[in-house]
Amino acid sequence: MTSDDFVPVPLRRLWGMSESSHLGRPASLDVNVVVAAAVEIADRDGLDGVTLPKVAKSLGFTSMSLYRHVGSKDELLTLMADAALGPPPDIAAPDWREGLRRWAFAHRAVLQRRPWLTRVPAAGPPSGPHQIAWMEAALAIMSGTLLDWAHKIGVMSLISGYVVQSVRQYSELADGRADGQGQADAERDYGRALARLVNPDRFPETARLFSSTLFEAPPSDTPDEAIADADFSLGLELILDGVAAQIARSDP
Repeated sequence: MTSDDFVPVPLRRLWGMSESSHLGRPASLDVNVVVAAAVEIADRDGLDGVTLPKVAKSLGFTSMSLYRHVGSKDELLTLMADAALGPPPDIAAPDWREGLRRWAFAHRAVLQRRPWLTRVPAAGPPSGPHQIAWMEAALAIMSGTLLDWAHKIGVMSLISGYVVQSVRQYSELADGRADGQGQADAERDYGRALARLVNPDRFPETARLFSSTLFEAPPSDTPDEAIADADFSLGLELILDGVAAQIARSDP
C-alpha cells in the first residue's frame, strides 16, 4: 500500500493524479475534457443544463463512457466548481483589511461571470487545487495578524459565504425584475408599495424605514453595477469591522 492509496479517487481526479488505465478507454477522453465540456454547458445553459447524457453527447460519447472518468453527477459538480473557479489573482495590499477587501471583490468577480457557481451544492470544505489556492491567498493576507488558525478559517469562511450569497441574491433579484427595469427603479417601486401596506401600529420600525428616503435615494439612471457594488461594500465593511475588533482583542 502506498501513500496514494489513502487519497480517495474523487480527490485524485480533483488534483489531476493519473487515472488507472482501462481496456477500451477512448484515448481522446479524459477527466479534464469531460469537466471542460460540462463547464461550457453550465456557462451557456446554467447549472440545471448540466447532465451526464448532455455532456456525453457534446463530446460524441455515451454516458457510460463518462463514468470511467467521473463517478457521479455530484463528483462532476465538484470537479466543475474547482475548474471554473480558477486560480486567484496576485493580491498585493498594504494591510490585511485592504487585502481581504481585494480578495472578496476578486472572488465576487469570478462568481459574477459564472453565477451558476453559487448554486453548486457544498460537498465539503475546500479541497480542490484552485480552492486551496484561494485559501492560501486569504491566509497569506492574514499571516501578519495575531489571529489563530480557527479565527483565520472563520474569517475566510464568513467572507466567502457572504460573497456567494450576495452574488446569488443579486442574480435572483435581477431575474425577477421586469424586462428593462433597473435596480434603482425596482427598489423605488418596492419602497413606495410597502410604504402603503405596512401598518405603523403593527410594524412601527419597518414603517419608519419605508417612510424614509432610503429607497428613493439612487437616481433612476444609476447603473445596476454601481448599486450592487455599494450594497456589497456596505456588508463587507461590517464584516471587516468585526475582524478588526477580533484582531484588536488578540493583541496582547
